[in-house]
Amino acid sequence: MKGIRIFLLSVISAVVIASMALAAGEKKKEMVPSALPVAAKVQQITGDVKAVNYGAMSITVGKKCNNKVLDALVAVDNKTKISKDSKKGTFDDIKTGDRVVVKYTEVKGRNIAQAISIKPSKTESGKKETERKVKPVKK
Repeated sequence: MKGIRIFLLSVISAVVIASMALAAGEKKKEMVPSALPVAAKVQQITGDVKAVNYGAMSITVGKKCNNKVLDALVAVDNKTKISKDSKKGTFDDIKTGDRVVVKYTEVKGRNIAQAISIKPSKTESGKKETERKVKPVKK
């Protein structure tokens, strides 16, 4: 009788230990991150437009950083929001020399613009300042 009890206790112990090991393995499987795509990180560059390629729908933006000029090639698509002087703009509004703020994401090794804001160029802003300062004299 004692032998049967010892045998049953050892079988039950083995089953409990095995089930605990299986449960621990299942928890590890659940903790594995899913294969869902990760949202691309939005980056920003502010600089002057060095080149515009109307055929390829892309612009090259140059930014000075530590006495070096860094260039970024950014593609524009039909989802890109373009604004000029706080109004809706188009890709044709972008000219070489314009100051722009570009928000973009990297997709398959390409920089795709999400939004482009065209700022007044230095010469245009200088003209506006002189226009404001010089007023016609009333007689």
